[in-house]
Amino acid sequence: MIAYHFPPLAGSSGIQRTLRFAQNLPALGWRPLVLSAHPRAYPSTSSDLLGEIPPDLVVQRAYALDTARDLSIFGRYPGWLARPDRWLTWRLDALRRGLQMIKRYRPALIWSTFPIASAHLIGADLQRLSGLPWVADFRDPMAHDEYPRDPKIWASYRRVEQIVFDRARHCTFTTPGALAYYRQRYPRRAADISLLENGYDEASFLAAEKKLVAASPATRAQGPLVLLHSGIVYPWERDPRPLFEALGRLAVEGTLSPSQLRLRFRGSAHDQELAQMAQAAGVSGFVELCPALPYEEALAEMLSADALLLLQAANCNTQVPAKLYEYLRAGRPILALTDSAGDTATTLRAAGLQDILPLDSAEAIAAALPTYLRKLAAGGLALADAGVVAAASRSQRTAALAALFERLSECPALASS
Repeated sequence: MIAYHFPPLAGSSGIQRTLRFAQNLPALGWRPLVLSAHPRAYPSTSSDLLGEIPPDLVVQRAYALDTARDLSIFGRYPGWLARPDRWLTWRLDALRRGLQMIKRYRPALIWSTFPIASAHLIGADLQRLSGLPWVADFRDPMAHDEYPRDPKIWASYRRVEQIVFDRARHCTFTTPGALAYYRQRYPRRAADISLLENGYDEASFLAAEKKLVAASPATRAQGPLVLLHSGIVYPWERDPRPLFEALGRLAVEGTLSPSQLRLRFRGSAHDQELAQMAQAAGVSGFVELCPALPYEEALAEMLSADALLLLQAANCNTQVPAKLYEYLRAGRPILALTDSAGDTATTLRAAGLQDILPLDSAEAIAAALPTYLRKLAAGGLALADAGVVAAASRSQRTAALAALFERLSECPALASS
């Protein structure tokens, strides 16, 4: 299992996919081996998930650097060392270590996950030299319309993509929109592309529930409603400015005040930009910017928030934030600011949730928010369907992955084309 995102990396929900697969696969008859990058290459680290790596899991870490941080001189570095990504340096040592692992453990398959794109290059290298079946996992689309914005990186992604669809036995995507997009782009491989959504880890939620401290009704009644956004706020893909503008309008009208509502951004990774946006809109009093928490504590906060806020722009319509599945399991009302035609909205509606507003329309948000908050205060908002939530557990997703592994390990090799 080739994955850049793995503990002790901090700040990425992508860690959860590989970690939970690695935890759950042994119960289904598969022994995972993990090949990841050395922690020195990570932008930040945290020890909170290290204890969840199974003690008998084989983990090899390849020498790696962050080109932009470690190889720059006065802020400049050779562009080719950061294409397709800034961690390209791990490719060489990962190949060496991967071949050693293949020789020693004789695995049945290779699995790699994007992002980071260089993980797929390592998967392709190992597949070419070993002949093993290779499953390429895409947590996001790679080279698509207007992304990446840098044309050289876009071209690099496109080349990696072509390598994947030439050599991988099978590809998995996390959303129906991405699945359809790539089946159309690579029609000859359409039968070798399938859906494997993200999910939530039930054991982590059970542990988080033990951390909850119930607030007294009297204390809770005196404070503002808390609308929580947990996780990174990408300024372009999850732009909160229309929301801030709507709050500003409602405040000027006297319809809403900071004593009634608090927007809490937990671990946004862009606190300075958010603070500037809030100040420009005159809504700093509504906004709390809070540091990231250890994983289980972050889940506990979701469980205790009055409602959960989801931001997703229309240019990400073929993506679903991994956080959404944790929001569903948290069992709290969700306010989604996203395009009603996107996969995020479709996933919410499938769970019985209808509180969806366009992210880019301050007018629509301002018109609907007071009613939403009145229903929230009265306990009148719908919660996610229990059956849909249960089906989205990481253990269920791992069962689907194991079934794919079983099928591929019994198939003849992919014919060259």
